[in-house]
Amino acid sequence: MRIMVTGGAGFIGSHFLHNLLDGRYPDLPATEVVVVDKLTYAGDHRLFTGRVDPRIRFAEIDICDPTVDELMKGVDLVVHFAAESHVDRSIVDSAAFVRTNVLGTQNLLECALRNGVGKFVHVSTDEVYGSIAKGSWDEWCPLEPNSPYAASKAASDLLVRSYHRTHGLDVSVTRCSNNYGSRQYPEKLIPRFVTNLSQGRSVPLYGDGSNVREWLHVSDHCWGVALVAKGGRPGEVYNIGGGSELTNRELADILVEHTGADPSLVVRSEDRLGHDLRYSVDYSKMFDEFGYEPRVEISEGLRSTVEWYRENQDWWEGFGVR
Repeated sequence: MRIMVTGGAGFIGSHFLHNLLDGRYPDLPATEVVVVDKLTYAGDHRLFTGRVDPRIRFAEIDICDPTVDELMKGVDLVVHFAAESHVDRSIVDSAAFVRTNVLGTQNLLECALRNGVGKFVHVSTDEVYGSIAKGSWDEWCPLEPNSPYAASKAASDLLVRSYHRTHGLDVSVTRCSNNYGSRQYPEKLIPRFVTNLSQGRSVPLYGDGSNVREWLHVSDHCWGVALVAKGGRPGEVYNIGGGSELTNRELADILVEHTGADPSLVVRSEDRLGHDLRYSVDYSKMFDEFGYEPRVEISEGLRSTVEWYRENQDWWEGFGVR
């Protein structure tokens, strides 16, 4: 099976890539993996170039680039992780998010259609649903994104759906809750807190810290994506949840405890514009169709994640993020 992985030098894409090559997804036997990544500020070639594997074919290009068409010839499956994904950056400048997340996805869909790709999996986010005070979103809930990032992902989700309805392309969309784990770019909440607290640096907590997020270990997310890549029904959306909700204040307290930092280093800051109160997805569809349930318990997942960052300071220091 010839598989294209976009964003394979990013946090989630690289985890999927390594698991794929290690044979952890036996239903996806990869004979060649075409890795497409622009290597933006958050992309890191070290996430896969240290691995000697003749099945990897790496292309350092933008997913908007027309040359993607040539790379997609003979591809059986596209797993599309590539995206601009940091909400704060989208608030300051949304143009890159529209270009990559919307136009880039459209280019990939066109290439997939022209080349007769058998399956296209589009990896999205729970943020497209907006904010939910209680209960959980299922896949039929309306899309009500509140940030430019979320809006760009919602637009790409709809484009993907349209290529199934209009052209018959076999597509599936996955929407995940907040990911965490090793090798995440240190601008995101958990790695930013861990790397700064470990050095005695202060970290910002938006507002009063009452915003709630559902956390999903990256290994569980990638497993869910692999299940959908193999058996996802054409045109369907699948929520991939972690089942563990924490307020940002609760999460900060856990990270302070794990790093042994002074609690005073967590400093309240002005709230993010348009800050969503709570995210929560209903992943019963994944359970019913694939038997999916998150396997990494939150306390162990956070402990091992903190340990990885503390033991790999040379990796994250190279980014120069504070």
